[in-house]
Amino acid sequence: MDSSNKTEVIFNFPPFVRVYKDGFIERIHKTEFIPPSFDPSTGVSSKDVIINQETGLSARLYLPKLEKDLLDKLPLLIYIHGGGFCIESAFSPLYHSYLNSLVAEANVVALSVEYRRAPEHFLPIAYDDSWASLQWVTSQSNEEEWLKNYVDFDKVFLAGDSAGANIAHNVVVRAGCEDLNGMKINGLVLVHPLFIGIEPIGAEVTNLNHIRAGKLWSFVCPTSTGADDPFINPDKDPNLSRLGCKRVLVCVAERDQLRDRGWFYYEKLRESGWDGVVEFTEAKGEKHVFHLTNPTSENAADLMKLVVSFLHN
Repeated sequence: MDSSNKTEVIFNFPPFVRVYKDGFIERIHKTEFIPPSFDPSTGVSSKDVIINQETGLSARLYLPKLEKDLLDKLPLLIYIHGGGFCIESAFSPLYHSYLNSLVAEANVVALSVEYRRAPEHFLPIAYDDSWASLQWVTSQSNEEEWLKNYVDFDKVFLAGDSAGANIAHNVVVRAGCEDLNGMKINGLVLVHPLFIGIEPIGAEVTNLNHIRAGKLWSFVCPTSTGADDPFINPDKDPNLSRLGCKRVLVCVAERDQLRDRGWFYYEKLRESGWDGVVEFTEAKGEKHVFHLTNPTSENAADLMKLVVSFLHN
């Protein structure tokens, strides 16, 4: 719909999205889309793949620079981007650049999921798209060239930041409850995860961030039961202890308003009866997704080292 037909605003959530009564959707944070490429600075190659022809679900595959004699196949990292479930993209310059760097540093193959976003596609579609991408990996293990030739399917990881970390967590919970044709997930990396709850915790008592985040959640998931929905509050999920991996890395930033929820998740996972090991790390003095907005900083480099170490431990 042409923006000239805009009328009154019915939902306003800067810097993410604004929705008008006539149905026009304005993404306040504009997202540019760039094609896959060979990145000369890292030696990483990328290409786009279609996960589901009917829905248009797609993803971007990344392949690191390969040694002439590749003796061992490489871990696979399935990455889910953030953006409040409604902005950003696996194909944006921000995430394309980050995945190039991460793939080069960690020497892994990566699949960055282009899930469908709200409000055109309300949740739980993003969860289902990400699950479908994981299933696609299992179905293509002997078909897709880069997967077949270079991936060690005994070393599969999921990771995401912000809303993408939320999605990654929920996908791995589902993997603990449903079969993946024998494929196992080794670990889960959650960077500044987007979780909330009805009852405020920590700094939420004074900054009221949980109320603002709850407003966004109600918009992107209109069928939700609210801020204690297990999708957004893992503490209320009876399947938390069935998380389908044995290792988790939770990363928070000291000045991030979601910081206390990350710590809360770490504590609740430890107490849940889940049979695995969870690690916690905090970047002092940093804000939400600082590693994306300031990737050359010392703290961003330290976070990259932690993630790389986790993927190869």
